[in-house]
Amino acid sequence: MGLMSGTSMDGVDAAVVEINEKSINVISTFNKSYDDELKQELLLMRDNIKSINLDDFARLDHKVGKFFGSVALSAIEESKIKSSQIQAIGSHGQTIRHQPRDSYPFSLQIGDPNLIVNAAKITTVSDFRRRDIAKGGEGAPLTPIFHEFFFQDKISDRVVLNIGGISNITFLKSDSNQIRGFDTGPGNTLMDLWIKIHLNQDFDKDGEWAREGNCDLKLLEAMLSDPYFSSQPPKSTGFEYFNHAWIEKYLNKKEYQAVDIMRTLLMLTIESIASHIERYASSADEIIICGGGAKNKVLIELLKDRMKNKDISLSDHYGINTDYLEAVAFAFLAKKTLSQEPGNIKSVTGANDDVILGGIYLA
Repeated sequence: MGLMSGTSMDGVDAAVVEINEKSINVISTFNKSYDDELKQELLLMRDNIKSINLDDFARLDHKVGKFFGSVALSAIEESKIKSSQIQAIGSHGQTIRHQPRDSYPFSLQIGDPNLIVNAAKITTVSDFRRRDIAKGGEGAPLTPIFHEFFFQDKISDRVVLNIGGISNITFLKSDSNQIRGFDTGPGNTLMDLWIKIHLNQDFDKDGEWAREGNCDLKLLEAMLSDPYFSSQPPKSTGFEYFNHAWIEKYLNKKEYQAVDIMRTLLMLTIESIASHIERYASSADEIIICGGGAKNKVLIELLKDRMKNKDISLSDHYGINTDYLEAVAFAFLAKKTLSQEPGNIKSVTGANDDVILGGIYLA
């Protein structure tokens, strides 16, 4: 079983999967949204990192761990299989802070795995990112090793594009095992922030608000001049960098229509994705999309228009629902850990070695 919560902090996805030597069968999926109180606590901690109370932090680690445990139990019930048939749970946890280029690099996920083991009575693997960081890597993205297993094709070069809070790509060449992958920049995170501030909605359903706006080309150009977009991979990022303060820096106290900013932020996501693919994966014939951004109809329409020469499809076409691909990936990573096999790809994260990831909490 894989348990995943992304940077949007909206809840936990679970996937129960059967992993064979050359294939994966998704048995069932399950999602549970954070209740309003827990989500607010998470957002407050994320956005007020300099004033965190240690007791509040520890309590939140417990609350999130307990929540993940309840999701695991519900996912088992949904799957209609016995918990004894599940070899392990791979829990990503909830990212609170990701600073891989700090003078003391770290990536911090909460959701105490001891509480998941206690609830589900199933061995749990968690804390996947820090071993890669200990080896000099970014600790992200970690899903490319699963993308390679599931999506690599012997005929065509492919890009797997995950549009979550942050967007990342994996480039899979048909004739090579040299995998590249990195974060391209914001996915939904800036749009989610903007619509929350102006319409008090958690996200722009189908991209309909952005559809009403006009992109400000000068503002878009200024945003795209941000050093992150031109920096060389390996690279990863998060809401520590792309946040409300980042938007305000580029607005520079000028007056804009809120809906036009929304459209501009949507175009920023599209252009940053497209330009990175053109720069680092130009030979790709196919782009396979997963993540919450796949549901943003306007984003997908305009991305297809921007990249007319590519065959663009959703991961559903290959048998994995766009919402659950990352949960499946963390089940796969748990299997790797228990098999004592490396779970990172050093050409992706920049680590100086391929290493076994995560800590194992035995049932």
